[in-house]
Amino acid sequence: MNDLDPELLDLTFAALADPTRRAILARLASGEATVMELAAPFDMSQPAISKHLKVLERAGLISRGRDAQRRPCRLEATALKDVAAWVLDYRKFWEQSFDRLDTYLQVLQKREEEDGRK
Repeated sequence: MNDLDPELLDLTFAALADPTRRAILARLASGEATVMELAAPFDMSQPAISKHLKVLERAGLISRGRDAQRRPCRLEATALKDVAAWVLDYRKFWEQSFDRLDTYLQVLQKREEEDGRK
């Protein structure tokens, strides 16, 4: 398994668990945006959006810059890379499980064919 920080991984998964935060990340994947731009598609207050942004920032998924009066938010892909690495550790398990299922289904199909000939 990867040597990932379990606390950071917990924060990242908790941040990704909310659909509003996932939508914000999807928007930021196309480029930086201000809080007001991020809030526009949602039927919620600016303070509520700010709370979502704080969760994303604490998880390392976004950063906020300073550009005169603007505070643009941008996606930070490193935390997502860590999540992807964690998930990939289970790929071998999934592949082995699917291989066993495929073998089992072939056995069942062969039995059905043999039973149909009798």
